[in-house]
Amino acid sequence: MKKLTPFLISCVLLFGAAACQDPAKTSADAPETAATPVSQAPSPQATEAALNDAQSEVRRNQLNADIRAREQRNNAFNDGKATNRNEDNLESEVRSKLEANIPNGHLTVDASDNGAVTVSGTVTNKDQLAKIEPLAKQIKGVTTVVNKATVAQSKTEGTGNQAQ
Repeated sequence: MKKLTPFLISCVLLFGAAACQDPAKTSADAPETAATPVSQAPSPQATEAALNDAQSEVRRNQLNADIRAREQRNNAFNDGKATNRNEDNLESEVRSKLEANIPNGHLTVDASDNGAVTVSGTVTNKDQLAKIEPLAKQIKGVTTVVNKATVAQSKTEGTGNQAQ
């Protein structure tokens, strides 16, 4: 038994040392600020895969489930009232709702303490632009929606106009 214990301890230490030879990247490896340049851009395939994942039905269901969970927390802690909602919470819920229902949109959301929400950015077509206000008003606590979003020109339209 006296020889078995040191043997087992040395095996565990040896295994641990071998496992640590190729450490996983963690947040400690992340840049300190957003201004720090990225050393290597992601591949086009990785970018396309991330875009498809962000616009998938699964992601849309996750975002809608998150919104429902926040609404349930609000109902539990705020007696179901839409008043006194946190600005950050409203912004996040509206952003999630728009992200889930407007694919390829590049939108920002700002909320004020009185429930007014301002949406800015670009969408790909007029139908998506028209969806912004009704979608935002589905979030409990949103009283008014200021829609400053625009329809983005496609790259082919922009190059065609320049050539003429």
